[in-house]
Amino acid sequence: MKVLVIQQRYGIGDMVILLPYIKAISKKFGVPVSLLSKTSSKASELLSEEEFVNEIIILNKNNDGMGGFFKLTNEIRKRKFDKVFIFNSSLRYSLIARFSGIKNIFQYPLFRKKDNIFKSAKEFAENIVGEKISSEPMINVKDNRFKFDKNIKRICLGISASGPTKIWDVDNYVKLYNELTKIYNCEFYLAGGSNDLDLINKFKEKSGNKKLYSFENLTIKETLPIIKSCNLYIGNDTGWAHIAVALKVKSLTLFVDSPVLAYGRYSSKMTTIEPRGEKNSTTHDTLGKDKISFDEVFMTAKKLLL
Repeated sequence: MKVLVIQQRYGIGDMVILLPYIKAISKKFGVPVSLLSKTSSKASELLSEEEFVNEIIILNKNNDGMGGFFKLTNEIRKRKFDKVFIFNSSLRYSLIARFSGIKNIFQYPLFRKKDNIFKSAKEFAENIVGEKISSEPMINVKDNRFKFDKNIKRICLGISASGPTKIWDVDNYVKLYNELTKIYNCEFYLAGGSNDLDLINKFKEKSGNKKLYSFENLTIKETLPIIKSCNLYIGNDTGWAHIAVALKVKSLTLFVDSPVLAYGRYSSKMTTIEPRGEKNSTTHDTLGKDKISFDEVFMTAKKLLL
């Protein structure tokens, strides 16, 4: 039997949140699945050690969108899948599955307008496998080259995000860095890539760059064993926060302009802070980056580091 899973969302966090349900489908049918996902989800790097995925078909500018409809259909048809599980409500992917000759098609209800990512995926997958599925994601990391001093608190700071409205000001992170180093023997890792150099350099300049390391020249896969060794992630709602919880690292995640009920309530490893006046109510239009209490972040971080 050959099984295809379609997960077309852009983000790393989206990919991480859906992992338990993709794994459950693989287990149900006793075969590793093929996964169709966008380059931006970094599925190839996140899942390189996973046995429940045997192939990743990349959605890119050549086969995505209406212009790539028939090219993607041909890519899928030649693999002769028996079943497909579509984690979205798009008519496009339903038609691609049908034109690809797949007889058993399972998908969210078409044209659904509102979608809580983890609740929709959980309900969809549980109906397929016939049992409850834990929403806790897990990423396997076999790389154990890194040996760290257990007397040092290692903190991953997620100072970047997918857009400026989701970013707590870098000056707040510098202040947090300074206050925590007064209490603990710490090492800090700046979670950001080559596109975040302005933020990273600003942080380095203002902090003095002591016991501070950056991910700017590392691939996502190279960062995984480092994040796994950390005691705590503190940062914006971004892919790094979701990677941390999937590596069983406690994550203090700031939701300033994204829906906390969709992205902050699926894992026991994630502690969330919202802007003043919000309670389980942030959306993509909250615009609350200036309403996050520094004292609340600092006090919560201390509790999580105990």
